[in-house]
Amino acid sequence: MNLPILGDQIDERFLMHRLKSTSLAGVVGGLLASGLFVYQFFAHDMARWDLLAVAVTIALVKLSALAYYRLVD
Repeated sequence: MNLPILGDQIDERFLMHRLKSTSLAGVVGGLLASGLFVYQFFAHDMARWDLLAVAVTIALVKLSALAYYRLVD
């Protein structure tokens, strides 16, 4: 890929690494939010609905993008 501003500094490997790292970050963020929700629920008998909302949102976005790209590609 040759961009006018950056020249040839960005190639396919860079874009694939970026794709994999953001995907991994989303999965880890969802697992962390889910884990914190479960910990707060069982350890302190307090449901933190904001953590559950973050975990569900990450999961829905991930699955929606997966379904969209599967149907379009």
